[in-house]
Order: sequence, then structure tokens, then C-alpha cells
Amino acid sequence: MAYLDDIKGPEDTKKLSVDQLTELAEEVRHEIISTVSKTGGHLASSLGAVELTVALHYIFNLPEDKIIWDVSHQTYGHKILSGRRDRMNTIRQYGGLAGFSKRDESEYDPYGAGHASTSISAALGFATARDHAGLEHKVIAVIGDGSMTGGLAFEGLNNAGHLKKDLLVILNDNTWSISKNVGAISKYLTSIMADEKFNKLRNEIWELTGRFKRRDKIRETISNIENSIKGLLVPGMLFQKLGFRYFGPIDGHDVPLLVKTLQDLKNLSGPIMLHIATVKGKGYEPAEENAFKYHGVGKFDKVTGEFSPSKDGRPNYTDVFGDVMLELAEKDNRVVAITAAMASGTGLVPFSEKFPERFFDVGIAEGHAGCFAAGLAAEKMKPYLVVYSTFMQRAFDQVVHDIALQKLPVVICMDRGGLVGNDGPTHHGTFDLSYLSAIPGIVVAAPKDGNELRAMLHYTVDNELPGPVAIRYPRDIVPTEMKNEIDAIDWGEWEGDTGDADVFLLAVGTMYMSALRSAVILEDRGLNVAVINARFVKPFDQKMLATIRGRAKVIVTLEENQLRGGFGQAVADYLLSSGYQGKFKALGLPDSFVTHGNRDQLLTETGLDIDTIVMETVALAGHATNGTGLIQKLFSRRNGQVPSKPAPGDDRGVTIKNRKSG
Repeated sequence: MAYLDDIKGPEDTKKLSVDQLTELAEEVRHEIISTVSKTGGHLASSLGAVELTVALHYIFNLPEDKIIWDVSHQTYGHKILSGRRDRMNTIRQYGGLAGFSKRDESEYDPYGAGHASTSISAALGFATARDHAGLEHKVIAVIGDGSMTGGLAFEGLNNAGHLKKDLLVILNDNTWSISKNVGAISKYLTSIMADEKFNKLRNEIWELTGRFKRRDKIRETISNIENSIKGLLVPGMLFQKLGFRYFGPIDGHDVPLLVKTLQDLKNLSGPIMLHIATVKGKGYEPAEENAFKYHGVGKFDKVTGEFSPSKDGRPNYTDVFGDVMLELAEKDNRVVAITAAMASGTGLVPFSEKFPERFFDVGIAEGHAGCFAAGLAAEKMKPYLVVYSTFMQRAFDQVVHDIALQKLPVVICMDRGGLVGNDGPTHHGTFDLSYLSAIPGIVVAAPKDGNELRAMLHYTVDNELPGPVAIRYPRDIVPTEMKNEIDAIDWGEWEGDTGDADVFLLAVGTMYMSALRSAVILEDRGLNVAVINARFVKPFDQKMLATIRGRAKVIVTLEENQLRGGFGQAVADYLLSSGYQGKFKALGLPDSFVTHGNRDQLLTETGLDIDTIVMETVALAGHATNGTGLIQKLFSRRNGQVPSKPAPGDDRGVTIKNRKSG
């Protein structure tokens, strides 16, 4: 019998027997596999949390009770059971469901997430607010996938243990965090210590001892006996010392056991830690065998587990970076790579295998990673700190206080710079140019393609750097073919011909190819256009900019970064202070969080698509037509079709030189 069809919300799970819940869990698992095979998404983590999700929906009264999911990439089952099943085919698609919990998506998502280690601190906030309002609902934090390696999680535990609020923390241990220990003894011990009768007896004994003169000594003895037994058999003493009553580990795929344990713990007060052990990717053999590979996936064949092949033969930036890191390590034995639980996502797995003694995965601890890199650099090592742009935000103080202030030559390599697509606003790298440019003494760079990324990285290992360097690159296929030779690079200088042009497009990183394609259309419109590869955002090339200022009638800056505090504002400040008389426009991302969807859709929404670049530039140059239909008229000579993307290396009428001119 199919039970899932009758589940319209969490209350419907309560109509089933515990045995039927086990069958429901399997239906949810198959639904997740079917959905993600078509849409892509976070597969293995959601599969591993299915039974826990079902049990939580069954025991607790949602949405009055609050479940705070850490990262929340494991919430696909939660979305299915909380009335969103009919929209699961839209997950991570433009205009559809988010891939993470999102407050404005559902009343069953009380807290949004996307980054790790936030759940315990947030849940403590919910519990404190509950008590302040005189309410009695339950608050549950679900944390796993290594998030307990983050310092923020322990800060939350420490404060929660001190405040003694009623709070349940569930550690979903899928062997990516603390312990593999699941055995009959620990299972039996937890069932006893969580049992209602046991805890009633325990409380009665506690009250009875309070009548004795030596009550403190007696109570201390009782606690020591309990802790000694648990310390011998289970790995929970750390949590006990932080003020939590610890239970587990238990089998996180045993629905009856989960239901019984959660029901018992629901009636206990104070901070409680339940440790469950699960298998990441549970129930889908390919994901169980390779949880790394199936953590976050694109479309795949759910029968074979094979992914859809790439339509482009060129590598992506991440793979190029991984290959270059091997070259750097071969060249200099002081090169070390540091990442924060992102070895696979940043392309460092080959490095970790070939140079294990020079590879450091510090866990979900970006702040520590930054400080660790600073210490290495201070002792003449060459550290490369490799994280996603969105996670570099978590180490901002370390970049300021530990790295830049001391002028230490740490090379910060930021994958996923710009719009990352379907993961949405928690993962877009749209602020790095702004927040890093605010730091004195740092070089901020954005290569136009894979070859330039390679050239920049080799420069950092071949030269003694006077301070930190940050290089950002996108989650994308490189736009041009990779060369065998390493390009030379004029460090700190832009690239382009400043000779004979009225309109200058100053493009940063990913926007360079868009600028080239826009220039083709603008040339057809009769404008004389130069495209400048503004590959160094800080310090920017003032010498070239001074030349451009003296010649340009129109200057447009293009960046896949928030405009506030970004490249365009820096150029505008320079032009304004230097008395520029021409027209200027900065194009970039708006002062708002950008939703999820594929990159082309998001570029259109934010006004960074080629049509908008052309329209804005034409209007600025005084060639805009009245009314609507500008773009259609612009393309009339091409039968209404936008010119196709030029082949790699095809500038199609735009002169670009690999040296400065003018």
C-alpha cells in the first residue's frame, strides 16, 4: 500500500502505525531518488536522514514545535512530508522550491540555512524566545555531515549548556563527524536512560537525597556513577561536560527505535543530546558506495547511477585549479594547500593524494583555516587557502587581523565566485570583490579564463609576495581551450587596447567574454568599442585607467559582484575625483539577494545578460531608440537572432591585445 499519497502534512504521519512509518520512509527515499535524478541536488545527505525525518514528523507537533536543520541540504524528505511534494520537481529550479530550508517558503521552515554549524546557536535563540513568551513548545536542532567540526557549533553547545534551556540536539552522525559506535550495549543503555520510568525514578531519588545532610556528596556520587558507566560505553562525555544529557549512539535507520527514543526524550527537560548513527546515501547503492560523489549531483540515471555527460569538452575552473596546484607543489616544496571540508569541491583531491603531508583539510572551520594559513606564511611556507567564495565570508576577520594586517603572503583561492546557480543565495559568491577590496594591502584578482588563472597562480609561487592575494573564479567551464605553455602575466596590470575607441567596456573575470560578445553587436551598431580585461580589481590599473579616461566618451564597468563597494564604484570614485567629462555606467548585481536558478536566467534577472549590456551601452552612448523594441531593431540585420557566441579566440571585430597600449 502506498502511504505517501495520503500525506499532505506532518499531522497525517500520526495516522500511521510505527510499522507503517517504516514503509513510508522507503516511499520517501524512492521519491527523493526519482526527483533528484531529474533536477540534480543534494542526494546522499537527504537519503541518510529519511528515517529521522519521518520520526520527527510523527513525534513532534509541527509547525508549533520547531525543527532547525543544520545546513538544511538534508531536508528533501522534510519538504515532501510538509506539503511540498507536488512541487519537488521544481527544486533548485528558477522560480521553484529552494534546495535548502527557507523561511518564506513554508511555515514548516522556521529558520533558513545553507552554511554549516548554525543550528545549535539558532535553536538556542528559538528556545530562549519561547521561554520569554511563556510558551511550552519543543525546539530541536538537527546537525550532522561534519558540521560538529565547526567552532560555531561548540560555541552554541557551550552557551546552551550554561543556560539550561529545554533543547534537543540530534547529532546525525553518518561517519563524517564523530563516531561509528553503534552496538547492543549503547542501544540498551540509551533505551534505559531515556525511558520515562527510569527518569521518574531518577528524579525521585534526586528529590529524596535532597533531604539528607550530606545531599551534595550523595548526589555527586550518583552522578559520577552514571557518568562513569556512560563514559565507559559511549562517546558522549564531551557533551556531558558542556552541560548536556547525552543519549546514544543509536541506529538512525531504525524507525521504531527512533520513535520510542524521541517520545521518551520529548518528556525530559534541559539540554539533551541524542546521537544517532546513519549511512549517508542510505538505500541507494551508488550513493552509499561514494557519498562524496553523490553529495551534490546533477541529473543522473536513477537505475544505473550514471551522470549525464558534459556537452563541452573543456574542463571546468575547479579541475584546472586542481591541476595547477599539482604544478605549484612540484615547483616549490613550501607550497601547502588548506581547505575547510571542501577537498572534492575545490579540486584538491589529486593534491591530497600526491602530497598528503602538504594537504590540510581542517573541517568546517574557515576562521581556523585563515589563522592556520597565517601561521604557515609567517614561517616562510607558501599556503594556498582554498574555499568557496560564500564560505570565505566566515573568515573575514582572519583575513583582516591575521593575514593582511601582518602583510603575510597567503594566497586565497575562491571557487564559486559570482552566481553559482541552483544552490541560490546562500551559495552565490557575490560579495567577495566588495568585502576584500575594503582590506588594505591585499591584491584582488579575477582571471578571464583558465589560462589566466594558471598564469596568476604560477606568478604567486614564482615571486615573493608583499602581502595576501585573493583570486576568484566561477563554477563554470573555462571559456577557451587550455594551452600547454604558461602565459606570461603583467602583475597588477589590465589587458587590452586603449588606442582608438570611444566606448570602453571594463570587464572583470567572468564578464570578459560577455563584454566581447556585446562588443560585436555594438560594433555592428556603429560604435567604436574597446574591451578591457580588468583582471586586477585591487589595486586597479590606474595608469591604464588614466589613459582610458582621457579618450573615452563612454565607460561601462561589468562585474559579477554586488555593485555596492565593488569594482564599478571604485572606478566611479576615481573618475569623479579626476574630473572625467564623459558618460559612465556600472553594471553589476543589485543590492539584494539573488534567487536560485541557472546562471543564464540569473544574469538576465540581474541585468548582466548580453541584451541588457548592449541596451545600456547604446542608451549611454546616445543611440537609444524611442519606445520599446530596441534589441529587436538592433538585431534586425540578423533576422531577429542574437549573434551566436564566438568560438574560443574569435574576437569578431573587437581588437584585443595581450599587452598595454596607448
